Amino acid sequence: MGIEKKPSEIDVPIDRDIFLRNLLRDLSGTLETVVGIDDAAGFISLVGQHLGDWMNEEYRKALGQDSLSLEQVKDVLVDLKKRIQGDFHIESADDQKIILGNKHCPFGDKVIDRPTLCMMTSNVFGTITAENLGYAKVCLDKTIATGSSCCHITVFLQQDDESDCKEGREYFQS
Repeated sequence: MGIEKKPSEIDVPIDRDIFLRNLLRDLSGTLETVVGIDDAAGFISLVGQHLGDWMNEEYRKALGQDSLSLEQVKDVLVDLKKRIQGDFHIESADDQKIILGNKHCPFGDKVIDRPTLCMMTSNVFGTITAENLGYAKVCLDKTIATGSSCCHITVFLQQDDESDCKEGREYFQS
């Protein structure tokens, strides 16, 4: 036998980030199995809404604003994802909708085959947008979780014929 090593001396791919991503993957997978994908998405949506409220409040405080403008909302959506190691960017935006792209999910490869985790993005984006601009409908057009190489997300800022034709979740100012 060779020299015995202590656990602290070896390279094991376990750290807080990997642990938490595995935890979320396993929790969402268990929910999907036990209650079904639709109900699991509902439970994860509740968590996403709470996180959206918290993040919105933190950004408002840090920016010294009671409410964020459209420009600030766009910047916040991109910034918050960068802070958690996502790679979101604005593809286009106007007064009717914001279209975002993403090349790297904050959950990394742990999001694959876990579409319910996308409810975190939907609810965080929807909550922040609606609380500041009055309304949001978030459409997860393409997601890494469902096998796409990137995410494509549309956030409608008003209800109209175009938004009515797309599947998504609506959010309203409280």
